Amino acid sequence: MTPEKEVLYTQGLSDALAVGEDVLRLGGSALDAVEQSVISLENNSLFNAGRGAVFTHNGTHEMDASIMWGKTLDAGAVSGISNVKNPVSLCRSIMEKSGHVFLCGAQAEEYARLQNIPFETNEYFHDDFRHKQWLAVKDEDTYQLDHTIDKKFGTVGAVALDAQGNLAASTSTGGMTNKRWGRVGDSPLIGAGTYANNNTCAISCTGHGEFFIRAVVAYDISCLMEYKGMSLKEACEFVVNDKLVKFGGEGGLIAIDNQGNICLPFNSEGMYRASANQDFRKVEIYR
Repeated sequence: MTPEKEVLYTQGLSDALAVGEDVLRLGGSALDAVEQSVISLENNSLFNAGRGAVFTHNGTHEMDASIMWGKTLDAGAVSGISNVKNPVSLCRSIMEKSGHVFLCGAQAEEYARLQNIPFETNEYFHDDFRHKQWLAVKDEDTYQLDHTIDKKFGTVGAVALDAQGNLAASTSTGGMTNKRWGRVGDSPLIGAGTYANNNTCAISCTGHGEFFIRAVVAYDISCLMEYKGMSLKEACEFVVNDKLVKFGGEGGLIAIDNQGNICLPFNSEGMYRASANQDFRKVEIYR
């Protein structure tokens, strides 16, 4: 991490936060806020989502995303798609128009075209830094995680609480560098990588997805709050720094509850994160 790069990443986070803040300040919904913040991150090639999605084993881009509305528990998700400019917007369309929750692959792309969701060329998604990372491991039977400081600048997400008391969450990712066999992580899985419920909280996760899936991390935090009476902080700390750690899960999450409390726990070296309410505004990378 050079000082110059740190400035760029910090600015990218700040820009995405500002987009969401503007939506909420003007009386918009938490759903609009998380979608617009994630679009900002998907359009920024510094982050592993949308334009900055990492390369698969075959040298392509396969993107996953999800969105959830805490007021109704409606959700939309997509996996294994290519060339869709903003997967988060496709997820919202799936949630609101398809009658389904989860679409995948070529047929999800077909649906996107029917809904006039914008597509981009392969060149749009080509980033020299990402390409060099893929070249370094493409001939090996390995992959690179997307969330540690020295490897990748991972999955993006947003959570929000609006003036009407509604919660929303969204997550978007290009997954792991050199991933193969149609691998899907936790990001598009409702309850694992993304969850929102007005009774409790909104969660978006980043990390080693296989562990987050097995631990059903996002829903687990909500359940600990709803059924065990834990606070957001207590539930997040237990799941991220106890439960996950015990069986080797690395990563973190962003969370907000229905009272506006914010929690940003992680057990990795760092986590790119930004948060704000009426009293503070923070953009952070390291612990």
